[in-house]
Amino acid sequence: MKTIRLTMSQALVRAMVAQKTMIDGRVEPFFPGVWAIFGHGNVAGLGEALHERRDELPVFRGHNEQGMALAATAFAKAARRRQAMAVTSSIGPGALNMVTAAGVAHVNRLPLLLLPGDVFASRIPDPVLQQIENFGDGTLSANDALRPVSRYFDRITRPEQLIPAFQQAMRILTDPADCGPVTLSLCQDTQAEAFDYPESFFATRIHRIRRTAPDPSELEEAIALIKAAKKPVIIAGGGVLYSGAEADLAAFCTEKGIPAGETQAGRSSLATSHPMNMGGIGVSGSAAANAVVAEADLIIATGTRLQDFTTGSWGLFRNPDVRILALNVQSFDAAKHAAFPLVVDARTALSALSAGLEGWRAEASWTDRAARERAEWLRVSAECQAAPSATQAGLPTDAQVIGAVQRAARPTDTVVCAAGGLPAELQKHWHAEQPGGYHMEYGFSCMGYELAGALGVKLACPEREVIVMLGDGSFLMLNAEIATSVMLGQKLIIVLLDNHGYACINRLQNATGGESFNNLWKDCRQDVFPEIDFVQIARAGRAGREGRVG
Repeated sequence: MKTIRLTMSQALVRAMVAQKTMIDGRVEPFFPGVWAIFGHGNVAGLGEALHERRDELPVFRGHNEQGMALAATAFAKAARRRQAMAVTSSIGPGALNMVTAAGVAHVNRLPLLLLPGDVFASRIPDPVLQQIENFGDGTLSANDALRPVSRYFDRITRPEQLIPAFQQAMRILTDPADCGPVTLSLCQDTQAEAFDYPESFFATRIHRIRRTAPDPSELEEAIALIKAAKKPVIIAGGGVLYSGAEADLAAFCTEKGIPAGETQAGRSSLATSHPMNMGGIGVSGSAAANAVVAEADLIIATGTRLQDFTTGSWGLFRNPDVRILALNVQSFDAAKHAAFPLVVDARTALSALSAGLEGWRAEASWTDRAARERAEWLRVSAECQAAPSATQAGLPTDAQVIGAVQRAARPTDTVVCAAGGLPAELQKHWHAEQPGGYHMEYGFSCMGYELAGALGVKLACPEREVIVMLGDGSFLMLNAEIATSVMLGQKLIIVLLDNHGYACINRLQNATGGESFNNLWKDCRQDVFPEIDFVQIARAGRAGREGRVG
C-alpha cells in the first residue's frame, strides 16, 4: 500500500479537495470553500494546511463565527445540498459561536462541516487559553456543546483517526436521509502531527444524489390511498427542492388535478402561476391552502417534517376522516403522526405514483373548488400588496412593502428571510416563479440568519439578485457579514423594516394577554430612545466599497 506522509491538517485539506459532486452533468467541488477565523487553536495547524492549497480550496474570512456558519448553511440550502462548506474556528468562544448555526443546519437537514480547534490531546499544557475545565470530567471541552446539534461528532486525538472520521463525515454530508451538520473537533497538537496516510484516502470521489426507491408494498398501499381519496391535497416541503423534483410535482398536480400547498422550506417548489398552487400552508399560509387542507381526506406530505406552523399545531386538518401519506427519504419523518409511510426520494416517488395512477384523476368538483379558492387568494393578495393610496394614514404595511419590492424584482431573483413578522407575510404574498426564488429559514426561525444567509445564497447563485428582507431586530442582532459581502464583492439588496424593536413578539405578547413589555424600544427600561440611522449604515458600507474613509 502506497502512503504519503502528511500532518493531520494537510491530510484533511487534501481529502476535502478530492471530494467532488455531480451537478447537472458537471463535476464540481463538493467543498467550494472554507470559512475561517483563525486563533491559537487552529492557525498553526489547519491554517497552514489551508494556505498550502488555497488555490484549490478557497478560504473566506468572516467577522463572526456564527455568521460564517450561517452563510455556509444557507449556501448548502441554495445549492440544494449538492455542495457544502466548512467552517473552522479556534477553541472556546469561537467554537461556541457556531452552536446556533449548527442548530439551524440540524433542524433543516443541511450539510455543514464544522472544524473547531480543541484542547491539546496530550493535556501537557492544560489549561490552555480559552479552555473550559469541567471539575468532574477531564475529557470535556467547549466543543462538546456541539454534540446535540451535530448529526455526527468526532474528536480527533490521533492523526490516523482522521481516516474513519472523515469517511463518516462524508457519509452524513451526502446522505439525503441523515444529512446534517458534522463536527470534527481537532485537537491543536494533533493538527500538526504527521502520519503515513494511504494514497487511496485522497482518491477523487464523485458524489451523486441517492435516489431511494420505494418498497413495493408501501407503494401499492400509497396508490390505493390516493385512489380512494375524494379530496386529496399535497403538502410540498423542502425535500421536493433537495430532490430536484419541482418539474415532477408540477406535472403530477396538473395530471391528477390535486391542489398543493407549500411549507416555508417548500416554497418555490411550484411556480406561483401553476393553477394547482394554493400558496403557503399553515399558520402563516394563504387562505386558499388552508381552506382546502381543512376539508382534505388525504394529506400527501412530500418531503416535509410537518412541524407545528405547517399543521397549525394539528388544528388545520379538520376532516375527521383525514389520513396522512408521508413521502420522505427519512423514516423518522415518514412515521410521524400515524402516517402511512412511503420511504422514498421525492422525485422517484412522484414518478412511481404517476405510473401507478395512470388514468386516475381527482374529482372535478374538488379541482374546481381549489381553483376558486386560489383565484380569491390571489385577488386579496393583490389588494394587500397594492401601493398605498394618497389618503392612507400611517406607514405602509408589510404586505405593501413586499408588493413594492416584488414589482421591482425579476423572476430570477431570490428573496431571503428568517424570523419575525415578515416570514408570515412573505409566505402569503411573495410570488416565486423559479425554484429557489424563495429562501426562508423557518425550521429554527433563527434571528440573525438573514444577512449572513443572504451572502451564502449569493455565493451559491451568483447569477441571481439576492433580496434580503428583515426587521431592525434581526439586523442589530447579526449584521457583521455585510462587511464580508463588501469584501467579496457580492452584491446584496437589503430591505430593512424599522419597527423600533421586536414588533412581532410584541404582538404575540399582546395576543396572549400580556402588556407590551421589553420588546419595543418604547416599552424597555431606558434613559434614551435610540433613533438608529440605518440609511447611514448603508452609506458607510457603500463608501467602504468605493474606497472612501470617513
